[in-house]
Amino acid sequence: MGALGGVRPVDSIRIDPDFYRSDRRRLLFVRFAGVPLFWRLDLDVRAASVADDPQYDAANPAARARDDEWSRPASALANAIGAVKAVARKRDAEARGLLDRGFARIGEDDRAGGAWGHDVARLAHAAAPREPSLSDLGGQVTALAARRVGGSA
Repeated sequence: MGALGGVRPVDSIRIDPDFYRSDRRRLLFVRFAGVPLFWRLDLDVRAASVADDPQYDAANPAARARDDEWSRPASALANAIGAVKAVARKRDAEARGLLDRGFARIGEDDRAGGAWGHDVARLAHAAAPREPSLSDLGGQVTALAARRVGGSA
């Protein structure tokens, strides 16, 4: 985290659960403090022996995280942010998929209805309380949706 902190203070780092236990690869999702939520760094770190293989461990079930090794609520909030970006780019089907997967990820029997601001707020309000450390991020996601795609908290 030292090198990343030299760029800007780091707000959070998540490890992609698909590569959590990989012996030669990690995919890190880094959010920096004080920058827009859209500005996430996706850092794909690979050992030199697999540097030229973008598919290394992509289909390896042994590389996956156990359920207790990653945050489903944090991932759902990342989906909510992605959905706001998709709506802003007029990619409604992509936004719907992101929201639906976010709800499913946290075990919510809810789906996107197309009122994007409300959909994102519902997902944020369902995800953030599951981990107290996510309450600030949940509020930021809800505010982002209200500003960018309409709706209310």
